[in-house]
Amino acid sequence: MTKLVLTLLGDDQPGLVSRVSRVVAEAGGSWQESQLARLAGSFAGIALVEVPSDKVETLRTAMAGLSDVLEVTVKDASERVPVEGRRLVLHLVGHDQPGIVRRVTEALAAHGVSIEQLATATVEAPMAGGLLFEADGVLSAPSDLGTDDLQSALESLARELMVDLDLTPAP
Repeated sequence: MTKLVLTLLGDDQPGLVSRVSRVVAEAGGSWQESQLARLAGSFAGIALVEVPSDKVETLRTAMAGLSDVLEVTVKDASERVPVEGRRLVLHLVGHDQPGIVRRVTEALAAHGVSIEQLATATVEAPMAGGLLFEADGVLSAPSDLGTDDLQSALESLARELMVDLDLTPAP
């Protein structure tokens, strides 16, 4: 079996996931993991699938046949490198402002921290008016990075941005 990562992008409409999953199933494959979303009328997703090695090209050809409704990229994931280090959970909330994601991700990258998952959203601020920005992430920090060092850097950034930021060990 060969593991493949599919990236999916197109105008949202009913049946997109059904069409992709049908192609995977017809190739004798199995849908392993996915993150799928509708953003501003567009459908975007990433999926990990597994297909018999002799069906990889069949799957690639069939995915190309979906180009009338979906852009699909197929990447071999058989050589996945396991994530090393400590897993941490990040939660951030504060008034929305340009550059929050850039500033936080730059600070993480400067400390060698990888982002395994990141979900962001803006929501109406209750009672205060305006928009709140929220981010939740799962991070992978190098084993030799002290959590206190990272926490200190992020707390300093949180003060500059005037946001609440929590960093805790992942369960």
